[in-house]
Amino acid sequence: MRSHERPRGSISVRGVWKSFPGADRPALDGVDLRVDAGRVCALLGANGAGKTTLVRILTTLTRKDAGTVIVDGADVDRDPAGVRASIGVVGQYAALDEVLSARENLELFARLVGLNRADARARTDELLDQAGLCEHGGRRVSGFSGGMRRRLDLVTSMITRPSVLLIDEPTTGLDPVARRTIWDAVRALVADGTTVLLTTQYLEEADELADDVVILRDGSVLATGTPKELKALVGEPRMEMRESTLEDVYLHLHERGNAA
Repeated sequence: MRSHERPRGSISVRGVWKSFPGADRPALDGVDLRVDAGRVCALLGANGAGKTTLVRILTTLTRKDAGTVIVDGADVDRDPAGVRASIGVVGQYAALDEVLSARENLELFARLVGLNRADARARTDELLDQAGLCEHGGRRVSGFSGGMRRRLDLVTSMITRPSVLLIDEPTTGLDPVARRTIWDAVRALVADGTTVLLTTQYLEEADELADDVVILRDGSVLATGTPKELKALVGEPRMEMRESTLEDVYLHLHERGNAA
């Protein structure tokens, strides 16, 4: 049963804990976060921080060991089908058929989610335009650059107009020009109020895209706030995220915590 106590598109994570056999520490250790409807939250952390594990729990692909997760009013344990009906997911690697063209990929996914032929074609036209790929719709994906594939993957996740979009490492492996193109594509996709949770290792990416940032380290939340608040928290209000590393931020927050 869907809850009506939370606004459409919100995400609530309370006390989530997850461990894997043989690991020397939990993948997630009491994680709390909230993303209000229509906002962009960046889950920032290095490899192994727990970002992908949390995304897999949010998408119902991995079961948590403890805690509560509500996505768009649906509990991931009690109503996984409701969660899946509300979300769009973009994984670290593009889930596209390289033999097919961009248009054929989009039309195929549209038909798989239940659109009739005419509606699938119309939605494909809209999404190719959103991705800036109208001129390349007839090209095979095998001939696409990394940035073009990522843009196509992004709009493929929006076929059903989901309330919540989960994006895991949107620009990993892309050059700076392609990265900025993806940022523009994400902004365009959320312009209609879609809630976005994205994971990233890049401070600049969090600074550019996010309304709110949650910093994860070793499965625990180290700090939360807006990019501006986090810059102030580390004691350097003028700090540019693009000029710092995650280790710099970790060190500042650790030292601040010890001094408190």
